[in-house]
Amino acid sequence: MPMEPLKLIALDEEDLAVLSSLLQDAVLRVADMTYLPKQKRFAAALNRFDWENAAKASGKAGGKDYRRRRAALRFDRVFNAKLKNLKPRAETRVLSLLAIGFAPKEAPGGILTLTFSGDASIQLEVECIEAELRDLGPEWRTSSKPEHPGDEPGAGSVPDTGGKQGAEGAPGAGGS
Repeated sequence: MPMEPLKLIALDEEDLAVLSSLLQDAVLRVADMTYLPKQKRFAAALNRFDWENAAKASGKAGGKDYRRRRAALRFDRVFNAKLKNLKPRAETRVLSLLAIGFAPKEAPGGILTLTFSGDASIQLEVECIEAELRDLGPEWRTSSKPEHPGDEPGAGSVPDTGGKQGAEGAPGAGGS
């Protein structure tokens, strides 16, 4: 079943949790992210895994109708960006996004954290939560779904946003 293109906006922690769950196991290269201080914007292009349809496909005979789609993620009102275990010059390094979290500071501001596999992360100091996730193009099939420690093989459960590891590569991110 084809994926419906997404266009979502997050303005609070609840909305952000939805974006995080939709982007778990998205893959991207370091070169696919940028922080634009003058525009107070952070943006990334990534290949998101379609968890909703993967769960449905796992229950069907053959159950391997896994898909990815190129998407754009944007955060506005960003004052600062800090990298952990990431080097901007390592442009071809492929990252797997595990979760997006928010730690409030002086309301409505706080720290947005993008957590990647390999103990890498990006912390964005923001005035408030203002994010957009938008699908950019057609979907494509991928041969497998990301696996997480503790998952039963082929269980097909939709993951939570609890920071589990694993990712399947995709075109534009150094994998299938």
